[in-house]
Amino acid sequence: MLVRVLYHDHCFDGAASAAFFSRFIRGAFHPDAGFRYTGMAHRASQIFEDSLFNGDVNAIVDFKYSSNPKLTWWFDHHQSAFLTPEDAAHFHAEHAEKKMYDPSFKSCTHFISTMARQKWGFVAPDLDDLVHWANIIDGAQYANPTAAVELGAPAMKLTLVIESSKGSDIVQQIIGSMQRITLSEIVEQPAIQEIFKPLYERHLRSMDIIRDRAGESGGVITFDLTGCDLEGYNKFIPYYLFPQGTYTVSVSPSSFRTKISVGSNPWAVEEPKHNLASICERYGGGGHARVGAISLEPGQVDEARRIAAEVAAELRT
Repeated sequence: MLVRVLYHDHCFDGAASAAFFSRFIRGAFHPDAGFRYTGMAHRASQIFEDSLFNGDVNAIVDFKYSSNPKLTWWFDHHQSAFLTPEDAAHFHAEHAEKKMYDPSFKSCTHFISTMARQKWGFVAPDLDDLVHWANIIDGAQYANPTAAVELGAPAMKLTLVIESSKGSDIVQQIIGSMQRITLSEIVEQPAIQEIFKPLYERHLRSMDIIRDRAGESGGVITFDLTGCDLEGYNKFIPYYLFPQGTYTVSVSPSSFRTKISVGSNPWAVEEPKHNLASICERYGGGGHARVGAISLEPGQVDEARRIAAEVAAELRT
């Protein structure tokens, strides 16, 4: 029995969702199942190819819906969960017990654990800390910017490795480890430390780059990371550096897309009023009410800058 799990790659909640889902399937349905993982990334043209659904059981966790008939399980909590109106109509018409969606949850990991307990009586107390941290990290439930940026907790160190490591191999290794040992034990593994240490130095460098390139106007922090060789950064750095800011809009090119990131300050003095997912959806992106993104094709930096300027102007109103 092969279970194929498509998960949101380079995301702590995506990895934790894949780990909890795997434990759930082994514990409640298929104790002898083998698992294969595929990391999914948001792109300008996101298509689920049929070849992705090659398991006896196929699942998507913490990522968009697919109407592929081979899809068995689906869990997601993003406002922008459907690629097309047709996909949304398919989901609502099917009423499949094993396909679940609820954007009220802070993390998909918590959503899966809640549904597994309520519908199938599955619990995994040894994963409570994993669920707890997925909720904090994906829901931006940190006490302050220092906790989010200075990476004191093991879960925060692991988040840096998950978000910033190249490729998917190390993330999938972590997914396996999350199912059987604590986050502290994972972080202390020599292979993880070897990756973490240079990434932490890069994290410190990214703070300096953002400090140099960013500015705040009308409550909106903006910056452009073109030419910085900096794929990914801690999204709370702007609020650590500019605590008076309410929103962030940034442009960051990478090897597979040109990304416009749009976020809101969890510690803002004034409550953010804009739904960022709805704004991003107008440009083909999406996300949550408090954080979203827009993905363009690689090299579309000028278009990304134009969109970023439009979004920033709207947020300043």
